[in-house]
Amino acid sequence: MKYKVLIMRCDKYDPEKIAGIVKEGMKALSVKPSGRILLKPNVVIAHPEIFPHAFTRKEFLDGVISATKAVAEDVTEIAVGERSGITIPTRYNFKNAGYPEVIKKHGIKAHYFDEVKQVPVRLKRKERLRDTVFVPEPVAQADFLINLPKFKGHPWCRLTLSLKNFIGIQDDRHRLVDHNSFLEHKIADLQEVIQPKFIAIDAITAGQKMMLTPTPFDMGAIVMGTNSCAVDTVCCHMVHVNPKDLIHLRYTSERGFGPMNLDEIDVSGDFPLVEVQEKTRNFQFCMEHIEKYFGKESNLRCKVGSFPEAHSDDYCWGGCPGSLQEAMHIFRAFYPDVEKTMGKILYVVGRVEGPLDLGEGEKVIFAGDCTSWKGKIDGKDVNIESSYKTTREVDERKTRSNDMLLKTAQTLSKCLRNGSSRYIHVKGCPISVADHVNYLSAAAKIKNVNFDPSLLIPVNIAYWQMRANRILNRFIG
Repeated sequence: MKYKVLIMRCDKYDPEKIAGIVKEGMKALSVKPSGRILLKPNVVIAHPEIFPHAFTRKEFLDGVISATKAVAEDVTEIAVGERSGITIPTRYNFKNAGYPEVIKKHGIKAHYFDEVKQVPVRLKRKERLRDTVFVPEPVAQADFLINLPKFKGHPWCRLTLSLKNFIGIQDDRHRLVDHNSFLEHKIADLQEVIQPKFIAIDAITAGQKMMLTPTPFDMGAIVMGTNSCAVDTVCCHMVHVNPKDLIHLRYTSERGFGPMNLDEIDVSGDFPLVEVQEKTRNFQFCMEHIEKYFGKESNLRCKVGSFPEAHSDDYCWGGCPGSLQEAMHIFRAFYPDVEKTMGKILYVVGRVEGPLDLGEGEKVIFAGDCTSWKGKIDGKDVNIESSYKTTREVDERKTRSNDMLLKTAQTLSKCLRNGSSRYIHVKGCPISVADHVNYLSAAAKIKNVNFDPSLLIPVNIAYWQMRANRILNRFIG
């Protein structure tokens, strides 16, 4: 039996129109939501001016909830759940995305995954990276998961669709575990936790290149299905990507979670695939190595060495290099000329040998646990040693806190202690986007966006709300 995937036309964010399309899709796919229904959108970050295209739109969520309520039977609970990225409280991003008004309108619940209890789930497949992963309790208890990704390009994984959206089912403490050269494996692992029973991808306005600051692309589509591999395979073809080049899709399909061959999928709907492909001929991606990405006009220079894992010894797609790109794009959103006005930085990642050939006033950021280099800087011997740990050496039960304020205090303190030095060795595997923002700000004398008045107060209010509710949920539990 072939899995069915629908590509439907939708040219605007009209909740009623979206509800009608999704309801029609549910019926065509024989979908009947029931029990504990959990809707998982992509709200990695949200802001109407700075990050307007990074998240699943509120109108899309509104329409899917309406369709779900119309079709569902024997419902115990309907809830929306997510954990936003870069340690920003999910409450803040939900508010910016306009979700609270939609949730209130429909009388459903919100599960902020950074506030609820995290529970272990055992993994059994032989290809697994580790034996246990931690996920929010609402995910583990869900009977019917509805996956609502945003159709976006991605600088580490090429595309973020149904499979990649599962990164948002982990909290800060566990999210960065294996978020390095093993990221594609991690995504495949997470599919064993729970399978979505319905998928609707917001491709009305898709995002090109980046995940946090994507360039909008008017695709005018909603993609629906019941199998993540099948849906992501079709989406690859929609933008001229060979599904085999989406590494996490290949890994997941090879583990038996679904097809990766278009011949095994029944593609239908009112928006023919060939017509979509004609429309998306100029859809843009960002899969460039950082030493090539930042050009001669930039004051940021990158030197990339070798990496410790055999399957990706030439580049760590899921780790520090991609975080650097995203951090720089955040700076660009606030300060368009940042790469010309910032202080000169040489960014070194991986095992690097030979002289660095530093320019006048150029500072060095040695980034990541796996980075090593030995040589002289300003006539003084410098020995940067690797502290990289393999997957088996990392215990997911003993991960360090990734608390927003704690991490900010730690990074800024390190920057202050190294203020007079020509270089700084930043440890982590990976170094997060948020940490990159702090280190780059200090080393390159860029105004730190974390202290922008438009962000500082509302983000911190949401942070303390998150902390209070986390304590309350633990007490109730």
